[in-house]
Amino acid sequence: MLLDIKDLNIGFGVLNIVKNFSVKLSNSKILGIVGESGSGKSLSVLSMMGLLPKHASVSAKHIIFDEIDLLSIKKKKLKSIRGSKIAMIFQEPMSSLNPSMTCGKQVAEVLINHKMCSPRKVKAEVVKLFEKVKLPTPLQTFDKYPHQISGGQKQRVMIAMAIACKPKLLIADEPTTALDVSVQKSIIELLKAIQQETQMSIIFISHDLALVKHIADDIMVMYKGEIVEHQPAHQLFQSPKEPYTKALLAARPRRDKRLKRLPTVKDIVGDELNEEYETTTEREKRHNELYSHQPILSISEIEKVYKLNSNYFQQKAFFKAVDNVSVDIYKGEKLGIVGESGCGKTTLGYLINRLTPASSGSIIYNGQDILQLDRSSHKAIKKDIQIIFQDPYSSLNPRLSVGEAILEPMLVHRIVKAKKEGISEVLNLLEAVGLSAEHYNRYPHEFSGGQRQRIGIARCLALKPKIIICDESVSALDISVQAQILNLLEDLKVQFNLTYIFISHDLSVVKQFCDRIFVMKSGKIVEEGEADGLYDNPKHSYTKNLLANIFD
Repeated sequence: MLLDIKDLNIGFGVLNIVKNFSVKLSNSKILGIVGESGSGKSLSVLSMMGLLPKHASVSAKHIIFDEIDLLSIKKKKLKSIRGSKIAMIFQEPMSSLNPSMTCGKQVAEVLINHKMCSPRKVKAEVVKLFEKVKLPTPLQTFDKYPHQISGGQKQRVMIAMAIACKPKLLIADEPTTALDVSVQKSIIELLKAIQQETQMSIIFISHDLALVKHIADDIMVMYKGEIVEHQPAHQLFQSPKEPYTKALLAARPRRDKRLKRLPTVKDIVGDELNEEYETTTEREKRHNELYSHQPILSISEIEKVYKLNSNYFQQKAFFKAVDNVSVDIYKGEKLGIVGESGCGKTTLGYLINRLTPASSGSIIYNGQDILQLDRSSHKAIKKDIQIIFQDPYSSLNPRLSVGEAILEPMLVHRIVKAKKEGISEVLNLLEAVGLSAEHYNRYPHEFSGGQRQRIGIARCLALKPKIIICDESVSALDISVQAQILNLLEDLKVQFNLTYIFISHDLSVVKQFCDRIFVMKSGKIVEEGEADGLYDNPKHSYTKNLLANIFD
């Protein structure tokens, strides 16, 4: 037995966060731990590495790793085990990697610190590791900084760092969250291949049961700090026992049916589930009405060109992030734009919102080309087109309470005449997005990811927009929270008569939510069509590849 944890409890002050956590893990096995944010899955594994804050209280009968009780050894001994025998891949590679050091030097530092390699030979060893994790240009990546490589490549650098000392146990904490489906699949396949080659054990933490199914031998489900179910992976999917496990499985968008509302964990655990489906006839009737009117927004031959760095002797080089894209968007429509990272979908959203200037083309709204308007004229209609960003925490000012953050744009755009009137309107908006008046004076760091996303939505609604651009607004959320936000967006669409441009890399989510889908690759639209039709019968090889990478 490689790992044996018995009755682990973790608390912060009077709060007991993890309760009676017990697990046994054999050599060369992969254990999946799933659950929503706050269920205690990350805390449980961080505790055995001694990575919890000092004010956390940790108690257990024992935490035995490789015949060593980690609770009784000295900090120096634990530090030598951490990184060499137990390694960890964190959720967010950009914040885990040092932005001021090259990728190669960061991996080399691990090897040298643990005396796995001499400084003279370390570069060759790092390049070998980069080759093992299938980085496209290993030698060049050694000298690149984290910001110069993609999200998937950053995650591969983190994996190289984690396996550098040939650990016996690798902990992967949400290593694929917010990555493209194709990159996500490649990371899963890479981890499985490395595990089979090195015979190490893996604890794979995720909120996505379908993802864990493809890598784990056994799956443990956590809910509110407790283990509610523990079964072999195939058995758990065939016959889940606990209502919470069934709820996590049911909250994912369906391939075969179109639900009017996605079920949430609360619905299923509370026995309040009432599934309603939209029939093909109902959908066709709705679309005939939707597309019988003139477009609310017409994008014509829009381009965004970036000049690449070149010296005096080189020919000037250019990169087209958005290449001759034309799209009509109709009032009340939910239009999906999908593609891998770097395909240009977010840039297109920024061009529509004028957050970045276009190189050419036109965007017609209310009979005006918004790209040609001066700053003063654009301000008058800017409030009509709003954007919900992917990361709500970084898009909110940490120094403003959420009430002030929602009120601010209302005062700037004179949506309200006085602050007192604005506060009343903010309270109504908080209620509309499922929050309450007591949240007005709280700050962004006091909320969960799902709650922060609701605040971002409320901030958009404050300006009474006609069109909302959702830029990967549910990609990093738990499955159950994702279902809640998608249902909320649907309710708000009806309540405020909104039009959505829904940008995502997840075709299953877009298929559930949207009326039409546009698929982007290398800045171009390669396929478009009604959501169900495109999903069931894709024409372009790129679309087929995106669909093939979805985990079921």
